[in-house]
Amino acid sequence: MTDVESGTTLAEALKKHNCFSDLFVNMVEAGEAGGILDIILNRLAVYLEKSDALKKKVKGAMTYPTIVFLVAMGATTFMLLFIIPTFAKMFSDFGGQLPLPTRIVMGISDFLRANWYLLLGVIIGGVFAFRRYYKTDTGKYKIDKSMLRIPILGSVLRKSAVARFTRTLGTLVASGVPILNGLEITARTAGNKVIEEAIMNTRTSISEGNTIAEPLKQSGEFPPMVVQMIGVGEQTGALDEMLGKIADFYDSEVDTAVDALTSIIEPVMIVVMGTIVGGMLIAMYLPMFKLVTVVSGG
Repeated sequence: MTDVESGTTLAEALKKHNCFSDLFVNMVEAGEAGGILDIILNRLAVYLEKSDALKKKVKGAMTYPTIVFLVAMGATTFMLLFIIPTFAKMFSDFGGQLPLPTRIVMGISDFLRANWYLLLGVIIGGVFAFRRYYKTDTGKYKIDKSMLRIPILGSVLRKSAVARFTRTLGTLVASGVPILNGLEITARTAGNKVIEEAIMNTRTSISEGNTIAEPLKQSGEFPPMVVQMIGVGEQTGALDEMLGKIADFYDSEVDTAVDALTSIIEPVMIVVMGTIVGGMLIAMYLPMFKLVTVVSGG
């Protein structure tokens, strides 16, 4: 506030503080230059609201399967460490050859009980190594590219990236931010290294006199419909409106994709958990069936 009162513009004052994003500062600067700061701030509020809603949708889509997977692994580990050994101690008094599934489950249980600390160390080390690798440009690019190829989940991530890209760029263009600056800011907020590189390549191409649509098409990372609509927006001079329409459409697509992901993952996880837990229980009860048969025959 003091900086503004001393003659410094609001944008210049905001630049001195690291807590404000480049997108925010550039939009304020454009609003001050055009004398429409109130309109720009209102547009920024709408953008932030929709952007936050999109992030929550994607996080929700990834959180549910992660929790279910961890619960499944926790239940399986608990059975192998504490339930199976009880059966194993009981079977040791029976004598004779145990069924193959029973021996496999008991072998896994024995291995886990004897080497749990090593496995825990491997998991912790793997997570640490993964996080360090992901912080590198090469690692982030490869992992993000692999994420985009995962069935269903990759579709959610790609659609959310397209929605974020078009929403951010459309808001910046509509606010009067130069297209090259807008693309640079959009690339940094893309949330995916593959999409970020595609946007930066587009920026380089535009600086050489080309259109936006052509380099986006050449990248192969954006759906044809998006490229065509951006091309139409460039030709008609309504790029910001077209980008807003694309963003609205892909927001809806993300909603649909998240619902589809949830509806598919839930039964799949139930089947997987049922197969694992049920398989172990059957393997433990097989010797009892065999014992009953022997006793009945005797």
